[in-house]
Amino acid sequence: MENNKAHRGAVFFDRDGTLNVDKDYLYKIEEFEWLSDAPQAIRWANERDYLVVVITNQSGIARGYFAEDDVQRLHSWMNEDLKRFGARIDAFYYCPHLPNGSVTAYAMDCDCRKPKPGLVERACADFSIERKVSILIGDKPRDVECAEAAGVRGVLYKGGSMVALLERELGDERK
Repeated sequence: MENNKAHRGAVFFDRDGTLNVDKDYLYKIEEFEWLSDAPQAIRWANERDYLVVVITNQSGIARGYFAEDDVQRLHSWMNEDLKRFGARIDAFYYCPHLPNGSVTAYAMDCDCRKPKPGLVERACADFSIERKVSILIGDKPRDVECAEAAGVRGVLYKGGSMVALLERELGDERK
């Protein structure tokens, strides 16, 4: 991870339903499928010097369906796979919590479960991200709520070309 560039913008992506096909409680690499042109959209953001950060709720951990190691393994694999597209995700932030979770260590109300802004705030602090030139794209209203709570522009993804969405929302001014 590179965080030596102060005050740069970021493209925050929700994961399931935004970058990949949303499959209930996805954690297995063999079940992962990129959506449409998601890898090309990540490369688009990389080429324009935006940090690319994934922000995702992973309540399957609190439910006992899989472990944090499984999520981290999938995220590592995603970045490995992105190399064939000339793209990379700079950081992954995930919330393993759920207030009624069956795994006691994760059964809590936290500041990081979207729509709360904790994950975005943590990433902004870790990477000196400039919020006013950043965007969070997600497929659920809670993603947009999270963005707004963190002072970042939120965009609801309703399918189609992610590259076209980025071009429309961010323009081509940073190439």
